[in-house]
Amino acid sequence: MKKYLSKLKTILQSRHLYFILILFTLIYVIYKNINPPFKYNGSEQTIIGIINSIKIDGNKLKLELIAQEKIIVTYYVKDDKELVDIKARYQLGDKLVVNGTFIIPNKNTVFNLFNYRNYLKSKKIYRLYNATSITKINNNISFHYRIKNMIISRINKLSSSNYLNAFILGDTSLIDNNIKNSYQINGVSHLFAISGMHVTLFSTLILYFLKKISKNDILNKILLTLFLLIYAFMANFTPSIMRTVLFFILVSINEIFNFKIKTINLLILTCICLLFYNPFYIYSIGFVFSFIITFYLIIFSELINNHRNYYVKLLVTSIISFLASLPIVINNFFSINLLSIIFNLVFVPLVSYLVFPLTLITFIFPLFNHILIFFLNILENMSLFCSKIDFLNITLCKLNIYLIIGYYILITVILCLFKKGKYQSILILVPVLFIHNNILIFNKYPIITMLDVGQGDSILISLPHNKGNILIDTGGVVNYNKKGLLEISEYSIALNKTIPYLKSLGIKKLDYLILSHGDYDHAGEAQKLISNYYVSNLILNSGNDNSLEQEILLVAKKYNINIKHFSQNMLSISNYKFYFLNDSDLNSENEDSLIILVKINNHNILFMSDVGIDSEKYILSKYNLPKIDILKVGHHGSKTSSGKHFIDYINPKYSIISVGKNNRYGHPNNDILENLEMSKIYRTDTDGSVRFKIKGNKLEIETCPS
Repeated sequence: MKKYLSKLKTILQSRHLYFILILFTLIYVIYKNINPPFKYNGSEQTIIGIINSIKIDGNKLKLELIAQEKIIVTYYVKDDKELVDIKARYQLGDKLVVNGTFIIPNKNTVFNLFNYRNYLKSKKIYRLYNATSITKINNNISFHYRIKNMIISRINKLSSSNYLNAFILGDTSLIDNNIKNSYQINGVSHLFAISGMHVTLFSTLILYFLKKISKNDILNKILLTLFLLIYAFMANFTPSIMRTVLFFILVSINEIFNFKIKTINLLILTCICLLFYNPFYIYSIGFVFSFIITFYLIIFSELINNHRNYYVKLLVTSIISFLASLPIVINNFFSINLLSIIFNLVFVPLVSYLVFPLTLITFIFPLFNHILIFFLNILENMSLFCSKIDFLNITLCKLNIYLIIGYYILITVILCLFKKGKYQSILILVPVLFIHNNILIFNKYPIITMLDVGQGDSILISLPHNKGNILIDTGGVVNYNKKGLLEISEYSIALNKTIPYLKSLGIKKLDYLILSHGDYDHAGEAQKLISNYYVSNLILNSGNDNSLEQEILLVAKKYNINIKHFSQNMLSISNYKFYFLNDSDLNSENEDSLIILVKINNHNILFMSDVGIDSEKYILSKYNLPKIDILKVGHHGSKTSSGKHFIDYINPKYSIISVGKNNRYGHPNNDILENLEMSKIYRTDTDGSVRFKIKGNKLEIETCPS
């Protein structure tokens, strides 16, 4: 036995082994991404599975089922009686039979943004299922689900359940979005996802009590491993906790058998094991954050251990973590807060040594709930206050793979210089971040992007060298209830699509927000956009302002935005001229819409908003319109617009239609598509966002289909 262990020890200490394993793992991950492990063929109309999680939002029930493969099931509850019944009867571990149809999850349809399909893959979920009926066939019979149901029930009775869910079950969805955003802005959101810090504290407490019972170190580590595996199950096996638990197991094995494997190699083994378990973890931000930061903390642990003072060690740890996570933060949030290093000095001890332990105590002894709430209020108010200190919060555009590599080379060089005592080397980042922050100055080409905002309009024009950024319309989501009455959606296009996209390009402010008219699908997100982003000028049409436009004007005045009303005007931005062609005042939102013609590098672009055939006839009679290169088709391709005579006259090369998938209006109309058949048609319901980069006389066109 000793002979075999000795050979194994030699193999595990070999540097070549880890290079081979890394290469093999990369090949495996690429193969699995090309060939996803589907268990269903996608045509099944009935599936049977076990409930792994339950979420109810209004009349929408979302279940995660463990079936032949993990599936997200969405079901819309028919009435209040059924909703009450589901809340009372359905628990984790129950077996259901579900009727419905499979659908493929959407990718991002706006460039650079969150990819829902890849996110689900990271959770080993490859399909969604739209259910028409759900029937429970068996109650939960699993011991571990019974324990989890008891924990959930106990947590949900407490007013601090949002943070107990976060710290004990790894579910941050109940924390208020404004608070979560403040944590993200301050660079401390990592404290609220179960990670090595939480597991270490949890392990220390358990190990303390185990040592009181038994002096057998091996037995204690085995028992602790079992506790951690149960904890990982409770937290739904999130990548960060999986990394921590598996790393602990490998470290324990290394110590017990005296393999003397380097800590960094144990981390590599942990990463390899997890990627073989789920090759799609590469799409998990938590997984990438966890491993890269841990990697740098291990490599440069000497920098931390050289200091004895707790706050100095914390400061050094915070700097290393900040630098290691920098490219990841940039590519996912498109901004960084340079003050986050300082904020961590305050929030890490507060959360680690007060809030997190107090949540565990409150879970066991609920009478501490009021004390926990007191400190949570302090925590949240501090975070909201700090998030408003934004003078060192800088916008940085998305990085390509070469720039990511460049950043990590620079970060590694800086930390190597730190080891030699050259702490001023961090100043190397200053000119790099300054150039990155002003990268649009080097952009040589105008870019026009029709954003996929569903059934609505929103078009961004970015002029060369950051000479002007103009957004025409904002979009706005409306839903219809069972009675067919219009309801405003709580989902915000501005917060979830427009602002993140602007930041991903490095755009720090909009020079002009142009609202073609006051319909909600064109101007509905204007207030949220103005309230959460820098806008210099607002342009509206000269018709009578409806109630939505009046509300927008009030918000614009609050933020001291320059307001203009246009009809037949010409707007000059840098060397580019925007011609406003429609001066009608017919008390019709659609017919009074702004019509805009702009010429960019010998390309004529015409934006027709929601005007109808009568307005098309009017501008043909009044102006000598040129042949059009890019036409933003009027009224989402409705049969009331894009008349044949008008289209034949302007003869567009490219026609772009902003339209919602499976919209209730049947847009775009087939007759209109026939009118446009001589042009190349792009539409957001099939192509996602459409981007035109104007390179001299050539157009470079990209789409972002789901």
